[in-house]
Amino acid sequence: MPIRLPGLVLGLLFGFGAVADPYSTPVDSDYPKNVYWGDTHLHTRNSADAYSLGNLNLTPTDAFRFAQGQELIAHNGMRVQLRRPLDFLVVSDHAEYLGGFYRFNLDDSLVRGTDAAKKWQGFVDAGETAKVYATFVASMQDPENNPPLPEASRRAIWEDVALTADEHNKPGQFTAFIGYEWTAMIEGNNLHRVVVYRDSADKAKQLPPFSAQDSLDPRELWKSLARYEEATGGEVMAIAHNGNLSNGMMFPSVSVDGNKIDRAYAELRSRWEQIYEVSQVKGDGESHPTLSPNDEFADFENWDWDNIGRSQAKEDWMLKHEYARGALKLGLEYERTLGVNPYKVGLIASTDGHNSISTPEEDNFFGKFPESEPGPERMENTLAGRLWENWRIVASGYAAVWAKDNTRESIFDAMKRREVYATTGSRISVRFFGGWSYDTDAVDDANFLDAAYSQGVPMGGDLTTGPENQAPKFIVSAAKDPDGANLDRVQVIKGWLDEQGDSHEKVYDVVWSKDRKLDPETGRLELVGNTVDAETATFENSIGAAQLATVWQDPDFNPKTRAFYYARVLEIPRPRWTTIDAVYFDLEIPEGAPETIQDRAYTSPIWYTP
Repeated sequence: MPIRLPGLVLGLLFGFGAVADPYSTPVDSDYPKNVYWGDTHLHTRNSADAYSLGNLNLTPTDAFRFAQGQELIAHNGMRVQLRRPLDFLVVSDHAEYLGGFYRFNLDDSLVRGTDAAKKWQGFVDAGETAKVYATFVASMQDPENNPPLPEASRRAIWEDVALTADEHNKPGQFTAFIGYEWTAMIEGNNLHRVVVYRDSADKAKQLPPFSAQDSLDPRELWKSLARYEEATGGEVMAIAHNGNLSNGMMFPSVSVDGNKIDRAYAELRSRWEQIYEVSQVKGDGESHPTLSPNDEFADFENWDWDNIGRSQAKEDWMLKHEYARGALKLGLEYERTLGVNPYKVGLIASTDGHNSISTPEEDNFFGKFPESEPGPERMENTLAGRLWENWRIVASGYAAVWAKDNTRESIFDAMKRREVYATTGSRISVRFFGGWSYDTDAVDDANFLDAAYSQGVPMGGDLTTGPENQAPKFIVSAAKDPDGANLDRVQVIKGWLDEQGDSHEKVYDVVWSKDRKLDPETGRLELVGNTVDAETATFENSIGAAQLATVWQDPDFNPKTRAFYYARVLEIPRPRWTTIDAVYFDLEIPEGAPETIQDRAYTSPIWYTP
């Protein structure tokens, strides 16, 4: 049964509180007081693909201005402005030919006369401009034959990028991170990472971005991050994304040279990749029906037909190496055999927008590419004539961070300790804790966060062996987006290794709206219902709950086996952006496009290690 929280408790729950340090050590009442909302993955005209796909005008400055709530004129001529500004943003333009295409078309001296520019000019003179974009794609797969811009040019362009972020960074009000994307793509398989700096331009500008033209091996990227920290005293991290388009290479059993994953690989990856982007424009990556046949909500915005290069069809064996839940289970297996978990990641979402405009909400979705911005044709078109139908584009998502204040240092530190979570477009507030001695009625106490932190760990933390014959308890609490849909239910997802080393998973419904019952035979909860009117693209918030909270204890706990737990919060159904478009522009909903969507949040896991 749901626990309905009084207003005072909700204020304490989501407004102030107590947090563990990066190693899950309780720190009295010095814990995060706010959840901050941001996007760690956004492209501007400095990205070769964004520029080639029509983003000719909007700069990193425009992206930072828009994120702070200022009005822009979009590529389609519409005025566009956020209803609710972001708290932080990473402009993550591709390191490969960073700023090159735009500057080439301006005949900029930093690009003019370079080998790359000579090649591009040859294509332009021959009337084969599409081949200019092809050099960017080739740079992600064949760096030897597609070398980068000269070192001096790369450094000058990167310094401009870093200084632009500094210019828009306003500690306490808005955080503008310095960042870029490393975009390796081996045989069409996605290995992309966003790199985020804790530092300001004085440190970040000292070394140019490491690109796929330097190496296609993520281990070399991680080593470059180590060199940066050693040289500057700064701090940096990498965030992988879109494992669903990697055809088994994102969370692999073998490295790119074909050798089995070893302890050195595990140590490198766990050091540099603390979080994973689980949802974005090119599909949701939490789980998949083939991997999780007993999870009725696993079939959500899945992109699962091939790789990012559209060059190889998907095969079932690849899936566990692509989706977050599969990776978390693989991580337990590697920890058992190698002593280190290479896939111990917290979960965030972001947009991967390429039009400089970050709008992850269904009813305010402005597209992710210039040609997918609002208009009567956007659902009918296929991006770039071949990549994918625009109606498949996912509005997701947000990176939500529990941090002490809105600064680079505080938000970065929270990401590093994995006290973060993902949402697919709603600003759902979620807390998730694990411990051994929580009272069963803990969430009834207005000061329960003190106990939550002092007696346990928050999302992203670790539990070790507890009292004998006692299972861990988990506090989970969620509040709806004030401007969004009510909540359907909260689930805890558990993955574990049995004593033979085989992995398993189970989904537990732990608290829900209305007086619904679990089916005694299937264990499933009755669906919440659906108030969506597809003819008008509206819904009623007459079902569901504004808040849900409970203390849940694992009924199947085995103290000898490794496990992880994370919470998934589901909203009630509401219209998908395609349904809203269909009504607004008087169109038919494309065949295959869902009319409704149940937006959700995924917390970072809590791990149990015997």
